[in-house]
Amino acid sequence: MEKKYDEIQIQELEIYAHHGVFPEETKLGQRFLVSLVLYTSTRKAGRADDLELSIDYGEVSHFVTEYFQSHTYRLLEAAAENLARELLLRYSLLEGLILEIQKPWAPVGLPLKTVSVKITRFWHTAYLGLGSNLGDKKAYLEQGIQALREDRDCRVLQVSSFLETEPYGGVEQDRFLNACLSLKTLLRPEELLELLHKIEQQAHRERLIHWGPRTLDLDILLYDDWVIQQQDLQIPHPDMQNRDFVLKPLCEIAPAKIHPLLGKSIWKLKEELT
Repeated sequence: MEKKYDEIQIQELEIYAHHGVFPEETKLGQRFLVSLVLYTSTRKAGRADDLELSIDYGEVSHFVTEYFQSHTYRLLEAAAENLARELLLRYSLLEGLILEIQKPWAPVGLPLKTVSVKITRFWHTAYLGLGSNLGDKKAYLEQGIQALREDRDCRVLQVSSFLETEPYGGVEQDRFLNACLSLKTLLRPEELLELLHKIEQQAHRERLIHWGPRTLDLDILLYDDWVIQQQDLQIPHPDMQNRDFVLKPLCEIAPAKIHPLLGKSIWKLKEELT
């Protein structure tokens, strides 16, 4: 099977910078070696022979050097995490990367060749459900969408139309306004859930009654093809296949998306529910 992404590699870029736990490391500095595997598609650039259609590894090397020298971190883990994030945010054609930072002069008092930290980071695709049945419902949904647009680690891709629906769960309350959206995110599922709770709180969401009225409800429906079963986080959303107020708007933006547990498309699930 053909690989999903092509690779552009930068091996052992040498940078003199000031990172480390000990004061002399941040004061005097030392040599670091940075290696990158950039995951992208080189197809268009290769066919057109046009650098504008690819990621310029020379520019990336200069950016990495400048960033690494203008910031100071105590831990290699922090240096790697922050550098990876900035690269993924800066280059629109970059889907993911492997980043390794080597520290040949690590002050451990023992003979060694090098120590290093190596991480893999990618953009992920998530589908969210939105709902409101208190106050200005449309304004609350738009507030939630705008908050996601403004977060650096999220890129909203598509938003469905808003759908008025009957309450779900047997609690007497007003009708809901529901929608779904897709986004690319650098956040892991638990981090994304934390962000959603923060956005709900900004909309004065109160969790008083299970399935009760709320100003803004944000749920993770799908996250790539991951399956997570935790007490406070379940992906795919455990009841989405039984909810028309989820399947109808989700079918607008992702009818062919396959439910990773049920093995059926969103369109098929909607048809079966109907």
